[in-house]
Amino acid sequence: MTITLTKSARSARKAKGDGHIRHAEILDAAERIFVRDGYQGATIRKIADEVGVSPTAFYMHFHDKDEILHAICEGAVGTLLARNSAISVRPLDAVGRVRQMLDAYMRFGLDNPNTYGLAVHIAASQSSPATAEVVTDLGARCYARFKSAVADIAAEGRLRISSVDSAAQILWGGCHGIVALRIARPQFDWADDETLISGMLDSLFRGLVAD
Repeated sequence: MTITLTKSARSARKAKGDGHIRHAEILDAAERIFVRDGYQGATIRKIADEVGVSPTAFYMHFHDKDEILHAICEGAVGTLLARNSAISVRPLDAVGRVRQMLDAYMRFGLDNPNTYGLAVHIAASQSSPATAEVVTDLGARCYARFKSAVADIAAEGRLRISSVDSAAQILWGGCHGIVALRIARPQFDWADDETLISGMLDSLFRGLVAD
């Protein structure tokens, strides 16, 4: 997936004694470089230069770039899991709960395109087995929470197809498709995000859920 970025100005190298740099600075710089140069093209030196520290100081925070990718993906999928968990306990009907989960998913991807692209595409294909396993496990937990909410729609007799898994995958896949295309084709004359989100959700629910 190609994402066009505007190259940011590099931070001035931090003088000794400035204190510990925040992990957030490193993760933010790494995201930009992973997307700009590709995960394989990214190096610790490039990330350290972007943040403004020496590679030696950098290694006090992360051992390698895979550990950075691990942290980025764990944070991204962990955020989605936390949002799903919070929505799952709200006093909503089943359809409202699923719709809010999908709305939150799409907004996260559109608001955090670099993080989304890394977590969804790069982690599974280019990271270490350990990182891929963590991201896969978190993703499975997030999907399980979402599927449980879809099962509640089926329990109410409102699901138009018999398979809860199929319904959950169609809902998830449709929303991912909008997010992925919106990120990959930023120069396309897209409708505004609110129209895309509400239009996709309306269309999916009309097709899969009975009134």
